[in-house]
Amino acid sequence: MSPESVHMIFALAIGFAVAGMLATGYQLVTSHALSFRVLESGPKPSTFMAVPILAFAAPFLIMRNTISGRTIEGRSFQLVMLATIVAGIWSLMSGTVAIMAVAAMLQI
Repeated sequence: MSPESVHMIFALAIGFAVAGMLATGYQLVTSHALSFRVLESGPKPSTFMAVPILAFAAPFLIMRNTISGRTIEGRSFQLVMLATIVAGIWSLMSGTVAIMAVAAMLQI
């Protein structure tokens, strides 16, 4: 396995881990689950503060909504697979950003 492949696997795993941590931390602080509906409250400072949290927690939210939609609504396998691919790519990107941020902090 090439070093680039290992790096991408770590980025994917770290992206999902960061997404889960942010969603769980939000639920711990606010006592309700994080959702994309946070953006529907209109132009307020809290809405703008939620955008970075949602940007990094989106893979967790996509997978949570996909799994519950599959069990409750009986969504098709193709839709679940597409959502999983989207969440995986998003997690890979956010994991790469998280790794770069940690690397930048450690060089200080």
